[in-house]
Amino acid sequence: MKKILEIDFEHYASIEDMDAADRALVREAEEATATANAPHSHFHVGAAVRLRSGRTLHASNFESEVYPAGLCAERSLLFYVEANYANDPIEALAIASNPSQRECYPCGQCRQVIVDVEHRQKSPIRVIMSGAGTASVVASAETLLPFTFKL
Repeated sequence: MKKILEIDFEHYASIEDMDAADRALVREAEEATATANAPHSHFHVGAAVRLRSGRTLHASNFESEVYPAGLCAERSLLFYVEANYANDPIEALAIASNPSQRECYPCGQCRQVIVDVEHRQKSPIRVIMSGAGTASVVASAETLLPFTFKL
């Protein structure tokens, strides 16, 4: 039997069209790209989260001399939040890159980890993927990874 999968998302032709809270989170992710360590790819990624308490945190990617050891910005941030703020659920996650020639989307491993966090906290995470002055937003990481791995 054939089935059709539809994906609902919001697209902003300009980040300025986003609400103030999401726009601020994107700006924080953009600023986080400055701390990235990307000597191999030269692709600096920043991520920022807004927790239910209103606190915002950010991180960047880190490439190691011993590839593939290294970590994406999203997973660096999510693991930090899970270790230090596990009882303060993540409401939104913004991702940005430098250079920013197009919107920055999470890799497959990051998509799975975001879904894992959603399952643990029992609430969705709004994912904001920004770049080149635009953004696409999904209400949950499960939208990005509809066939998730589950134990």
